[in-house]
Amino acid sequence: MTTKVFVPRLGEGVDEVTVMKWLKQVGDSIKELEPLLEINTDKVDTEIPAPTSGVVLKIEIQEGQVAKVGDLLALIGEVGESVENVKSAKAPKAPVKESAQPATPTPQPATHIAGFGFISPVVAKIAAENGVDLSQVTGTGMDGRITKNDVLNYVESASRIPPTDVLQKHTPIRKSIAEHMVMSKATSPHVLTVMETDLTRVEKHRAAHRAAFEKDGVNLTFTAYFMSASATALKAYPLANSSWNDAGVLIHNDINIGMATSLGEEGLIVPVIKNADKLSLLEMARSVNDFASRARNKKLHPDEVKGGTFTLTNHGISGSLFAFPIINQPQCGILGVGALQKRVVVVDDMIAIRPMTYLSFAFDHRILDGASADWFLAKVKAALENWAE
Repeated sequence: MTTKVFVPRLGEGVDEVTVMKWLKQVGDSIKELEPLLEINTDKVDTEIPAPTSGVVLKIEIQEGQVAKVGDLLALIGEVGESVENVKSAKAPKAPVKESAQPATPTPQPATHIAGFGFISPVVAKIAAENGVDLSQVTGTGMDGRITKNDVLNYVESASRIPPTDVLQKHTPIRKSIAEHMVMSKATSPHVLTVMETDLTRVEKHRAAHRAAFEKDGVNLTFTAYFMSASATALKAYPLANSSWNDAGVLIHNDINIGMATSLGEEGLIVPVIKNADKLSLLEMARSVNDFASRARNKKLHPDEVKGGTFTLTNHGISGSLFAFPIINQPQCGILGVGALQKRVVVVDDMIAIRPMTYLSFAFDHRILDGASADWFLAKVKAALENWAE
């Protein structure tokens, strides 16, 4: 019996996905719940397991193509089973919403592609055969329609790239990051304020409690302290935990802090720790460990990268002293943490060597002014420098 594999609904508001990689090919055997393919949505890579055991009989959506929730992905059955009469129907009772434009439109032989209007089968076929993303092609036909010559000229121009240069195609994650950063920079008037912070008390506390945390299976990282200190400051200055709205400033009741996590050359992702102000340091450290691990192993759920009201980025991990991070829209601000360095400072009119770091706070000048932004950042600094031993 043939079993249909459909695109599942992975979270509220997630209506389409990009097929990243098929882990099994036609003819391969697969066991129930064994990973069948990887998909991407909102910068989150997710493995889709096989709903049954059998053999992969047919793959409907190719790597790099976009599919909507409820679309047929593949067919699984027995060796030699015919799939000719199996229709590519939608999943039963799965609501499918039309999106204004696919995240990564990929041409298929059809007369209409969402976001592009009418596309002739010839144009779609040429684009598909040459791996052309139609969103990159400028249409010269009537009403901006993409013609056969437009696609051929695009393919020819791409082939003129000097042989010494290599074109690295954008991944869905890189495209999503680029679009979001450009939009954010154009949306908010960014202003940066920087303060230097003494982490002597934090270092002592970490050294005294690290072993106890490890007994609970938790790695006590500095990031947990920065997240907790940010939550304390956000609670003290709610205006920093807000979003701009044409009718006014929307101050959020919940403090949900996004933790920018590097994925190496692939880019970054921002899992969100919900109700961060209600977590103990142990609970915060456990959440930081969990999200960081699952982010790098592509095990996050789409809902876990949504709902943030503030963001922290620990760019000091790579050695950076301070930076001008871009606000994660529609939030009010983002806190950047620089590298921890022992420096010579003056304490009580005496020279001392202390573990120091720079805190860089980029904020939306429509919401915060210099003084209110500094009050918030000073609260973060105070929470760290006065950490109870």
